[in-house]
Amino acid sequence: MSIRKTFSYLFLFSLLGLTAASTKAADEKTSVTLYTPYTQVSVPPGQSIKYSIELINNSDELRNEPIRITGLPRSWDYSLKSGNYNVKQLAVLPGEKKTFTLDVQVPLKVNKGNYHFNVETESTNTLPLTVTVSKQGTFKTEFTTDQNNMSGHANSSFTFKAKLNNSTDEKQVYAMEAHAPRGWDVTFKANYKQVASVNVDENSAKDVSIEIKPPAQIEAGTYKIPVVAATNSMTSQLDLTVVITGSYGMDLTTPNGLLSTKITAGDKKQVELVIRNTGSAPLEDIKLTSSKPSDWEVTFDPKAVIRIEPGKKATVQATVKASKNAIAGDYVTKFTAKTPEASSNAEFRMSVRTPMILGGMGILIILVALGSVGFLFRKYGRR
Repeated sequence: MSIRKTFSYLFLFSLLGLTAASTKAADEKTSVTLYTPYTQVSVPPGQSIKYSIELINNSDELRNEPIRITGLPRSWDYSLKSGNYNVKQLAVLPGEKKTFTLDVQVPLKVNKGNYHFNVETESTNTLPLTVTVSKQGTFKTEFTTDQNNMSGHANSSFTFKAKLNNSTDEKQVYAMEAHAPRGWDVTFKANYKQVASVNVDENSAKDVSIEIKPPAQIEAGTYKIPVVAATNSMTSQLDLTVVITGSYGMDLTTPNGLLSTKITAGDKKQVELVIRNTGSAPLEDIKLTSSKPSDWEVTFDPKAVIRIEPGKKATVQATVKASKNAIAGDYVTKFTAKTPEASSNAEFRMSVRTPMILGGMGILIILVALGSVGFLFRKYGRR
């Protein structure tokens, strides 16, 4: 056999060997398949993704396949489970499939974008997966409200609805504080109860109600009320604004401050009342009412006052008619001036006198009685 022919045979055998090895490697690679329908998902930061993956044995022999995850960012956590066990390798009978779950935890602090990684077996079968993070992630506390400003008068109570969002992977206890001006009252409520601190689970949020009451004699103006939710490592501040339109105050009295007079039973008496606006906001639609003794009558002229500017006053005539059956003595009539924002009372003491005719009749009856006694004494006294 010539040297050339010998080399030809050797080359042919080598080529057949390489082809067989390549075919075997190809068969080895396609002998198992990894499958899941969810090859690309979109989630927000902090979301947990659960993949259900099938390991399919296409061969005629038992396959014992190690499973690994490649390309996943370092800050992302994952776990492989089948049944109730964490697994790293699965055995699959010929022509059958085995299902396992891949749990991927997207971190809270992550950039928006696409993230690619692979699920692989030892036979280099690869399942490419993509996670799209839908928004920019954070690792912080967010203290927010949809309405951070309110307005009202000084006697108002302002309630703000806020949300405390714990964008971390641990449960947090937040101390609640308010940096309000002196005299302001600020309370925090969670689950309808007043609290000094709020517990919020990891990657969760809790509703917080903030009730603010200004001092009684506050001047009109704009006031900033910073409120803070703080832990040992984080602080989030929410700036609230309260606009005080003015304080409301009213004083009901008489021109000279005297709150007593005399009246005869059955007669009328006019009482001049003065309503003073002692606040910093106008008083509008002031109604007048009275609390009087039984069978007495009280009327006002005018019946209501439309408006009194701050520092100004208005005069009202009250006409009081005493009951004709009233006996001599002191009676109290209470006058009230009231708006939705303020009110004032004045208690007026009325001393009732009986009419002169009744007094004369009383004296006459007494004289008749005395005369009768004298007559009887003179007539029968000597016997």
